[in-house]
This record gives sequence, structure tokens and C-alpha cells, in this order.
Amino acid sequence: MKSMKALVKTRPEPEALELKHVPIPDVGATDVMIRTRAVSICGTDLHIYNWDAWSQQRVKTPRILGHEFAGEVVEVGAHVEHVQVGDYVTGEGHLVCGFCERCRTGEGHVCRDWKGIGYDVDGAFAEYVVIPERNVWHNDADLDPAHAAIQDPLGNAVHAVFQTDCTTKSVAVFGCGPVGLLAISVLKTIGASQIFAVEWDNAYRSRLAMEVGAHHVIHAKSQDPIEYIRKHTNGYGVDVAIEISGSPKAVNDALDTVHPAGHVVLLGLPSQQVPLDISEKIVFRALRLYGVTGRKIWDTWLRMAGLFRSGALNVDPIITHRFAFDDYLEGFELMRTGQCGKVVLDLE
Repeated sequence: MKSMKALVKTRPEPEALELKHVPIPDVGATDVMIRTRAVSICGTDLHIYNWDAWSQQRVKTPRILGHEFAGEVVEVGAHVEHVQVGDYVTGEGHLVCGFCERCRTGEGHVCRDWKGIGYDVDGAFAEYVVIPERNVWHNDADLDPAHAAIQDPLGNAVHAVFQTDCTTKSVAVFGCGPVGLLAISVLKTIGASQIFAVEWDNAYRSRLAMEVGAHHVIHAKSQDPIEYIRKHTNGYGVDVAIEISGSPKAVNDALDTVHPAGHVVLLGLPSQQVPLDISEKIVFRALRLYGVTGRKIWDTWLRMAGLFRSGALNVDPIITHRFAFDDYLEGFELMRTGQCGKVVLDLE
């Protein structure tokens, strides 16, 4: 049986990530096999590497990690109709049923029975990955494989930004991790009038936020973001706040930095309960709240393609490090430090 290199979470404990030779997966009748050219380390992969509480409940080992990837189709199933060998593709990381009410009303990103590539089923940190044809996204031929590989997190950012109208608006982004940085770049591209980046105390990522389009960077450890933002918006607050950090304090600050009848988009995942005065912060101020998860299939992907084709979307500064696939541990350990943006592993 032919084998391939793959990054496998081998045991239910911290780290325990090994480069192993495993069998190449079979291709079903409606499946596509992709030879990966580039993969990107997601915060989810880091959670699994660290083996946090979420990972312990969700992931069964051994498991091939990874869901951010790009590559070339090398084999298609007998019933595949829209994908051909040689196509340059990536894939949507949510495997959805296609039949529940949510899927059939354009809300497949909250499918009742969805599964995640790289944590519920084997993923893309391997020389080959097999996904259903319906999960395939065709990339433009001139798209850098590293850009193509980060469309999953970029899609999170695009989904959040386009959840409400941010064009010509003042927007505060809480959290300058990779998705926050991508959101800032998208906001710059679509013409947000003022972009406030709120970061706790990471000077490295604060610099990246300015580089990709933030007009203001606020270090919440030493500055009050509410006071700063109101001072720079004539006392009113921003039109939109996008919370990506998952910090309970940042959630409350996001609510307080928008003006009455403003919009708050919640993408971050708090690891603990968030205390809220719902009456004072939300109801009496007539705020609109939006919860965002994943990418809207396939609306978000179409928007991403348009942003790349515009030539105005600047993601190069966010891809701060590229390693050979075999040097994966350097990438994961760098992610642990927070002194990076997106980390890409190259397989060619």
C-alpha cells in the first residue's frame, strides 16, 4: 500500500504531534484527492497541539490535523463532474449534510450535522488530502499557494466584516491575532473610514495591524479603548465593533465602544462565561449583535475571490513565516509565542 507523510496527533496529551508515514486515503465515488502544495497552521491546530479543554472533548486520536490548504487535484471519483485532474484548488473545511433546513436555506455554515476537517475527520497536514467534490473551491491560476491556503481564516474575517455594512464606517477590531489582522486588511480594502485595532500588549502584532491598514492601535493593557475611541469619534463611538479575541473584557469593551444603535460582530470564542449587563449595554442602547462562525457557503468564498482579484487586498505582511513541511515543530512553537501572523508550511 502506498504511503504519504502526515502530521498526526498521536496521543491525547499536550504536543504529541508526529510526522509519520500513513496510508494514502481512498477516493470515494464523489471525492477528490488533492496533492497539497501549502498548508497553514490555524489557532484550532494550536489548541489541539496544546490539548486544551475543547480539544479533549472534541478530538479523537490518532488524527491527521489541518484544514487550511491549497494544492492540485491528482485523482477524482467516478461520479465527480465539476473537478478535473490538474485543477488548482482549496477546500471548505466544514463538511455539511446538504439536506437539513439550514443547508437548504443557505445557512450551511451552521449545518445541524457538520464535521470539521482536521479534527472530526483526518485533515490536510499531509501530502494528500481527500475531500468531497462539493467542498472544492477552484483558485485563480495566479493566486499564490500561501494566499490560497489561508482562505479559511480569511473567510472568517470576510464573513465577520460583511455581516454588516462597514464601508465608509468607523470600525473597531478587538484582537490582532491572524484573523483580526485579516479583518483589518479587508476593512482597509473596502474603504472603512477609521479602523481602530485593539490589542492587549503584543507589539509585534500591533505593528502588523498598522502595516495592513489600521489608523489607530490601542494597547488595552495600558490604555482604555473606550476612552480612546470616543475621543477620536467626537464622543460618539464607532459604527461597528468586531470582537475576535474572545476576551470577556474585550466583549464588554466592544459593546461600550459603539454608539447607540451601533453594530457588534462577535467572532471570538471566550473560554469562560462573559458577565453582561444586557439591559444597559444592549437593550437600552438598541445595539445589533451578530454571531459569526466559519464562512458562509459559498457567499464568503465568492467575496474572497473578488477581493483577491481587485489587487487591493494586502495579506502578504500577515503571512510572516514560511517553513518546510518537515520543520512543522518550529511553526507550532512560534505560534505558541504569539510573535507571528500566519505561519505557512510548504510541501514543494
